[in-house]
Amino acid sequence: MSTNLRAAVWMIGAIVSFTSMAVAGRFASLDHDTFEIMFFRSLLGIAIVLAVGGYAGTLHQITRARLGLHFARNLAHFTGQNLWFFALPLIPLAQLFALEFTGPIWVLLLAPLFLKETLTLEKLAYAALGFIGIMIVARPDFGGISIGVATGALAAIAFALTAIFTRKLTATASITCILFYLTTMQAAFGAIMVFYDGQVTWPTAQALPWLGIIGCAGLMAHFCLTQALAIAPASIVMPLDFARLPLVAVIGVMFYAEPLDGWVLLGAVLIFAANYLNVTRAK
Repeated sequence: MSTNLRAAVWMIGAIVSFTSMAVAGRFASLDHDTFEIMFFRSLLGIAIVLAVGGYAGTLHQITRARLGLHFARNLAHFTGQNLWFFALPLIPLAQLFALEFTGPIWVLLLAPLFLKETLTLEKLAYAALGFIGIMIVARPDFGGISIGVATGALAAIAFALTAIFTRKLTATASITCILFYLTTMQAAFGAIMVFYDGQVTWPTAQALPWLGIIGCAGLMAHFCLTQALAIAPASIVMPLDFARLPLVAVIGVMFYAEPLDGWVLLGAVLIFAANYLNVTRAK
């Protein structure tokens, strides 16, 4: 099997996992708020990371080095994921995923600040193309942007910061170490937000399977994406990731009676073009 084909197989796993998490999140949000979803997801994640790390013999790779950077990364991810789950029941799935795909554009703009990378006029032009796509997807009117669109857009910025901090961490930390702190720190963040008012909705028999899917799918999605990027260049992997958008748009039409919005798809095409050109052409 060729390298690109193996990367495509990993990306199919990532696409199925991300989409499953979105569908399960819709159902879980009927019983739980976003902080509860993140808390229970992280508890399951801790068990999975410890079990898999123990089986693979990689738990010794967990160190206390760069805890501050781990904290910053996981605070950004926790914020972004909560905003994403908050927006999930408020706007169509295709619109939320299109906004999520603006993450690489924010990485492009924030990288000079955090990674000391150069921001050229060419990269700014690609960012401008991406923002045109964002405006088409969001379509703000004179009354402002809806809360669902606003939180979805802010989630993308938080995910961009997560990606930047992850890039800094991967220079010295293993994936087992990164995932361990991902789950434990976010479980702590979730516990603080869940228990501060003393009002907790514990999982019911109806909600538990959906929370389980969210926990497993979230870890599996990032694992598959990491594996794909490890064996194939981003210029190959990224277009495959955008296959999530038409898939989730079809799911929205079939299961949630969401309209197939041509403007959202047009904006997503522009966002994809900006990201693809940045990966393949920018210097």
